[in-house]
Amino acid sequence: MYSLEEPDRLLMVASDRISTYDAVHPTPIPDKGRVLTGLSVFWFEKTGHIVPNHLISATDGVPPEARGRGLAVRRLQMLPVECVVRGYITGSGWKDYQASGAVSGIQLPGGLRESEQLPEPIFTPSTKADVGHDEAIDFDQAATLVGDRQLMEEVRRASIELYSFAAEHARANGVILADTKFEFGIDGQGPGRRIVVADEVLTPDSSRYWPAEGYEPGRGQPSFDKQFVRDWAAGSGWDKRPPAPEIPDDVVAGTRARYIEAYERITGQPFDAWLARAEVSA
Repeated sequence: MYSLEEPDRLLMVASDRISTYDAVHPTPIPDKGRVLTGLSVFWFEKTGHIVPNHLISATDGVPPEARGRGLAVRRLQMLPVECVVRGYITGSGWKDYQASGAVSGIQLPGGLRESEQLPEPIFTPSTKADVGHDEAIDFDQAATLVGDRQLMEEVRRASIELYSFAAEHARANGVILADTKFEFGIDGQGPGRRIVVADEVLTPDSSRYWPAEGYEPGRGQPSFDKQFVRDWAAGSGWDKRPPAPEIPDDVVAGTRARYIEAYERITGQPFDAWLARAEVSA
């Protein structure tokens, strides 16, 4: 994040760095940051009717060297919670469900299988940890952290509506949006204030995307994210403590291909079209 000349604007740049087990690998994934940025722009433009967002421009105010991975955005007062929406039971939600039958205080039907679609999307917020992992909390705890229950109710409504809209679009393009995370900020003060969705949205780094073909509840699913790197890291012999090892060329290439496939499936456009729009130099 960089300050721009206008006091209410920031430059947000997505790098190609990748981490597993809370350690950043020295090997970047080429174009990863551009995929995240291009997908965020796609979704910001598709969902403006649901909730305002912080995007100003992908070119104006963005230095040439940051084009494609940099966005000029509005500065906001960010809320201290991660806004997670789950449409399928997987990941940490699956672990919580196995242990208690509930996720973030929301009791779910019995007998669900791993990766099964939930009867309806659920809002499962978490803390924003400066160090280590975020911790799942329930809605009441989130409202206490924010200090405004009515505001959190607005955030919950917007989060679920954003997820539902994106999940329908993704499914029509052969992709399942299992879950996602949003971050919100406040623009303005008093009666005129409004919630604004910020940071990245609905990208493979903030969401769990699965190919619809081959989807079958009862097991984990392949995904369009860094799971390919995580699987390699888990079997590499690394003890999962910093420093993280170099990533082999074939794993780098496979990961890049998955990110770009996610972009192209979801947007229906070739990745090069985003680079051209963002005026990325060859």
